[in-house]
Amino acid sequence: MDTTTSTATANPLLLGQGLPPYGQLTPETIAAGMPTLLQQLEEALVDHEARLQVLKAPTWEAVMDPLHHIEERLRWAWGVVGHLMGVCNREELRLVHSQHQPAVVRLSNRIGQSEPVYKALQQLKQGHETGALVLDTTQQRILAASLQGMELQGVGLATAQRQAFNSASTRLAELSTAYSNHVLDATKAWSLLLEDSLQVEGLPESLRELMAAAARGAGHGEATAAHGPWLLGLDLPRYGPFLRYSSQRHLREQAYRAYVGRASAGETNNHPLIREILKLRQEQAQQLGYGSWADVSLASKMAPSVEAVENLLEQLRHPSHGAAHRELEQLHQLVKEMGAADGADLQPWDLPYWSEKLRQRQFDLDSEALRPWFPFPQVLEGLFGLCERLFHIRILPADGEAPVWHQDVRFFRVVDLDQSKPMAAFYLDPYSRPGQKRGGAWMDECLIRQRSGNGDVIQPVAYLICNQTPPIGNTPCLMTFMEIETLFHEFGHGLQHLLTTVDHPQAAGINNVEWDAVELPSQFMENWCYDRPTLMTMARHWQTGQPLPEAEFQKLTAARTFMAGMAMMRQLRFAWGDLKLHSGWPWQDQESPEAAWRRMTHGFTVIQPIPEDASLCSFEHIFAGGYAAGYYSYKWAEVLSADAFAAFEEVGLGNEDKIRQTGKRFRDTVLSLGGSRHPGHVFRDFRGRDPSPQALLRHAGLSRDSC
Repeated sequence: MDTTTSTATANPLLLGQGLPPYGQLTPETIAAGMPTLLQQLEEALVDHEARLQVLKAPTWEAVMDPLHHIEERLRWAWGVVGHLMGVCNREELRLVHSQHQPAVVRLSNRIGQSEPVYKALQQLKQGHETGALVLDTTQQRILAASLQGMELQGVGLATAQRQAFNSASTRLAELSTAYSNHVLDATKAWSLLLEDSLQVEGLPESLRELMAAAARGAGHGEATAAHGPWLLGLDLPRYGPFLRYSSQRHLREQAYRAYVGRASAGETNNHPLIREILKLRQEQAQQLGYGSWADVSLASKMAPSVEAVENLLEQLRHPSHGAAHRELEQLHQLVKEMGAADGADLQPWDLPYWSEKLRQRQFDLDSEALRPWFPFPQVLEGLFGLCERLFHIRILPADGEAPVWHQDVRFFRVVDLDQSKPMAAFYLDPYSRPGQKRGGAWMDECLIRQRSGNGDVIQPVAYLICNQTPPIGNTPCLMTFMEIETLFHEFGHGLQHLLTTVDHPQAAGINNVEWDAVELPSQFMENWCYDRPTLMTMARHWQTGQPLPEAEFQKLTAARTFMAGMAMMRQLRFAWGDLKLHSGWPWQDQESPEAAWRRMTHGFTVIQPIPEDASLCSFEHIFAGGYAAGYYSYKWAEVLSADAFAAFEEVGLGNEDKIRQTGKRFRDTVLSLGGSRHPGHVFRDFRGRDPSPQALLRHAGLSRDSC
C-alpha cells in the first residue's frame, strides 16, 4: 500500500514529491511529520528486504526502483528541512532539526548497511557479468557506485564495529550542523557602529547606503548614506567592499581580525569541533580499511590518489608562487610611492585596499563605480540570453506558480526550444539576509529528473542561492563584477541539473558525477562574463540606459589576470591544507589542527597569517559542506572547465555558427550525460582528447616557466 497519498493531507512533509508547499512547512509541521515519515520508510525498507531475500532472480526494477523510492522520499523531506536551515535559519527550526537529525542518520545508515540490499546488488552485478542480466552503461555505473557507497558506509563491518561507526556518523552530523550554526551566529553577532564621517572616508555611495540601511534595521533612527550612522558587519556585501575601500587602516584591521576570528571563542567556539570531526573521520577511515579520510574521499572521485592531487597542486603552485611575490612587491612599491604610513609593514587587512588602489592605477578601473551598469534584472536577462544562444533554451519567469520561502525568491521555467515545451524549473534566492541565510552561494536539488510510475518525465527543479547586495529603497540590486561571476558559477551547476537527459535519477544531473568534476560546468560559465557580446548585453546604466563604455569593457578584460598569482595561491593553500589535514595530521599527538594547518600550508602564503587567524573555524566547505579532502576539486575541475572554454575560443568567439555548434556539443555531453558516464569519457566526448592545464594557466596569465 502506498501510504504517501493517504497521509499527505495530514502533513505536507509526507508528500515526498512535487514542489514543496513552503507556506505550510513550519517547525511545528516538520516536528509532527518526521517521526511518521521515518516510521513509514523503516517499514518500507523492512518489506523490501523481505522481498529481496526470497527473490530468486533479482532484476533492476525489483531491486533498485523500490530502494530509490525509499531514498527519494527521505531526500525530499529532509532536503526541505536542510534547505530551510540554509535560507531561513531560526532557533525553532534549529531545535527541530537537531531533534530529528540522529534518527535521519540512523535510517540512512540502515539503508547503507542493509545486508539483503547489498547481497541483491552483488547478485545484479554477477548477473550482468555472466550475461544473465543486461544492464546499460548508466545502470552499471549506478550499480558500481551503490556497491562502493554501501562499503564506505560500513556494510562489511562486524556488529560491534558497525555500532561504533554509526555512532560516529551520528556525531559527525551533529558536529557539522553545530559548526555551521556557530559560523552563522558569530557572523551575525559582530557589528561596528560608525558615527563619524571620517570613519567612512573612501567608501563608495552604495556601501554607505547599505551600511546606513543596516543601521536603520538595527534601530539607529533615520540613518542616511550621507550623514550616518553606518553599521558595519561581517556579511560579505558589507565586509568585502569595506576592506577594499576604507582609508581607515585601524578600522580595516578591526574588521579583519573579527572576520578571521569568527567562531573561535566563547559559545560559538569551533576549535574543539574541528578536532573531534577530524578524529572521528580518521577513526572511520581506519575502520573501513583505509589509511586516512583523504583515501576514503578519493575512493569515489576522479583523481586516482592523494599523490595525483598533490602533483596537480604543485604544477599550479610553481608558476603561481613567483607571480604572487611579484604582485606583493608591486603593492609595496605603490605604498612607498604614495607615501603611506603602511610602509613595508603590509598586513593582511591592507592587501584588499592596496590591491584596489593598484587596480585603479594600472587599469583606471574602479569596480564599485561599475555597479550602476549592472542592475540585477539586466544581468539575469544577459545570462538567460547566453543560455539561449549556447544551449537553445529559453528561461521564462513563472512567479506565483510555486510556493516560496521568502518574498525575494523568484521562480523560473526552462523551455527546450528544440521541442517547444518546458523541461525544467528553478528557484532563485539572490540577496543577502544576515542572521537568517548562511553566507556564500550554492545550487541544490529540489526535484531530480526521473520517470514516474506511468512513465512520464518528472522535470528537474533546482535551488539557486546567492548572497548579493540587496536593493535599497528605489535602487535595484546593483552588482559587482564578482557577484556576477558568482551568479554565473551557480547557474552552471544549475544547468547540469536542469538540462540532463538521464532518466535514471541516481545518475541524472549532478548525481553520480565524481565530486572533483562537478565544478566543470560552474567554472566554465564564469568565462562567459568576459565574453564581449555577453557582457555588453548585461551592461547598461540602470538610470540612463546607456551601454558600458567600450573603454571600461577593455579595462575589465585587461584586469582579468590582475593579482592572479595571489588568487591562485590562496585557493591552492585551501586545497593543500584540506588534503593534508585529512591525510597527514598527527591526530594522536598534541599538535592542534590549527598549528598543523599553519605548518602544512606555510609554502602557500606570501604574507604569513596573523597569530590570531582562526579562519579554519569558519571553513564551512570542509567541516560542514561536503568538501572534506575534496577542496582541491575546484582546481581539478578548473583544468577541465578552462580547457572546455578553450574549445569555444578555438572556433572563434565571434563565429556565431561555430559557437552554437560547440554549445550544442557541450549541452549534449557535459550538461546532458550527468553521472551516466565517467567524467573523463564525457570530457573526451566533448573535447576529442584528454584535458590539459595549459588553458587554465593561460587564462590566469601564468606560465609554466614562472618562478
